[in-house]
Amino acid sequence: MITRREFIDTLAVGAASLAVGSTAKSYAQILGSNDRVNFAVIGLNSRAYAHLSALKANKDSARITYVCDVESNILKKFADNVQKEMGYTAVTEKDFRHVLQQKDVDAITIATPDHWHTPMAIAGLQAGKHVYVEKPCSHNPAEGALLVEAQRKYQKLVQMGTQQRSSPHTIEIVDKIHNGLIGRAYFAKAWYSNVRKSMGTGKEAPVPPQLDWDLWQGPAPRKPYMDNVQPYNWHWLRIYGTGETLNNGTHEIDVCRWALGVDFPNRITSSGGRYQFKDDWQFYDTLVTSFDYDDKMITWEGKSCQGMKYYNRDRGSTIMGTTGTVLVDRDGYEIYDLKGNKTSEFKTGKETSSSDLTGRDSMTDLHFANFIAGIRKGEKLNAPISIGNVAVTMLQLSNVAWEVNRELQLDPKDGKVQHDADAMKLWGREYEKGWAPHL
Repeated sequence: MITRREFIDTLAVGAASLAVGSTAKSYAQILGSNDRVNFAVIGLNSRAYAHLSALKANKDSARITYVCDVESNILKKFADNVQKEMGYTAVTEKDFRHVLQQKDVDAITIATPDHWHTPMAIAGLQAGKHVYVEKPCSHNPAEGALLVEAQRKYQKLVQMGTQQRSSPHTIEIVDKIHNGLIGRAYFAKAWYSNVRKSMGTGKEAPVPPQLDWDLWQGPAPRKPYMDNVQPYNWHWLRIYGTGETLNNGTHEIDVCRWALGVDFPNRITSSGGRYQFKDDWQFYDTLVTSFDYDDKMITWEGKSCQGMKYYNRDRGSTIMGTTGTVLVDRDGYEIYDLKGNKTSEFKTGKETSSSDLTGRDSMTDLHFANFIAGIRKGEKLNAPISIGNVAVTMLQLSNVAWEVNRELQLDPKDGKVQHDADAMKLWGREYEKGWAPHL
C-alpha cells in the first residue's frame, strides 16, 4: 500500500492517471448534468445513510458518483441502497485515495471514524475537492487548526456536519436572542443523555476477511484487531475516538456558543469518570464541563449510560438572559420569562432520540443544500470549518482538562493552553509513519 505522501505526489501525474477507476457509465452519467455536484460518500456506516437521504433530497443539484468503505460488506450494502434510492449505480471503491483521483468527483462527504476526519479532509482539499466532514472535524486541536489552515490555502469549501446550523427554527430563535428576546444572554447549559451498554473487555482476534484493518487504522498507530471495537465502540478509545463530548456534545455546545456570540473561552474545567461499567471504555460515561468567559458561561453535562432526561428531553440547550430563557433542541424551542413561566413555544412536529445513530432529518437535508449552493452559487456556508472547529476544539480541551485533572487557562485568540506544558502535550497526537496530515 502506498503511503499518504506518495499518494499526494501522484496527484500531479496528469490526466491519464486521473481517469483511473472511472467507468464509461460513470462518465455518461455526468454528461448533460454539469449543473450537478458529483459526490463521493466515504465511510458508509450509520451516519452515511443520512448523507444518502440528504443527497436524494437534493438530487436535482447533486448526484453520487462514488461510494467508499474499507469493509466490503458495508460497501456493498450501501451501494445497493444508492441503487434503490437514487435509481442509478455508484462506483464502489475500498481506498479513498483512488476516489480522490477521479475527475467525476467534485466533493467528498466524510462519515468515517474520528481519527480519519482531518487527514482525509486535507487530502481531499489537496486533490481539489470540496469537503463535507462530520463532527468532530478533527481528532485533536492541532488537527483542527491544520484543517482550517488547509481550507484557506486550497480555497475549497469545507462544511462541518453540525446540521442544526441549518435548522430554520434554530436560526430564527438564535436571531431573536441576538436581538434581545431574553435581554442580555449570559449563561447557556447543554446536556445529553443515553443508555449505552458496556463495550466489554475485548480479545485479540483475526481480522475479518471483509475488513482492510490496515487502511481502517490509517493515520493511527498500529494496534492488533480486537473483537469489541467495530463498528461503533471505537468512539470510546482514545487512539480512534474522542468520547461523548465530541460525539454528541459538539452539536449543543455549538448552538450555545452561537447563541451567546462567543468563541474560545478563558478557562475550562471538567470532572467526571467511568462509573456505570468497568470495561475497555477509556473515556468517562459522565462528564460535567464549564467554559468560562469574561461575562458569560457555558456548561455541558454528558451522561452516556444514564437516561435521565432534562425538560423531558434526551438532549438540548437552555440559553438564559437578564429577562428570560430559551430552551432549544432539534424539535423546536420554548420561551420562558424570568420566573420560569413558559410564554410561547414552537414545535416541528417530529421527535428525535439520542439512540438514533443515523439522524436522517430535514436539518441534514438543508445542511447539504447549503453546502451544494455554496459550491454552485457561492452561497455562504452555515457551518464553515473556521466556525465549526471552535466548538470542536473547546470540547477536545475539555477532554484534556479531564485527563490532566485540573483547570486549563486558554488564550482566547486560538484556544491554546497557557502555562501548562503537560496539557499542551495533548494538543496533538502520534501518527503512524507516513500518515501525518500536512499542508
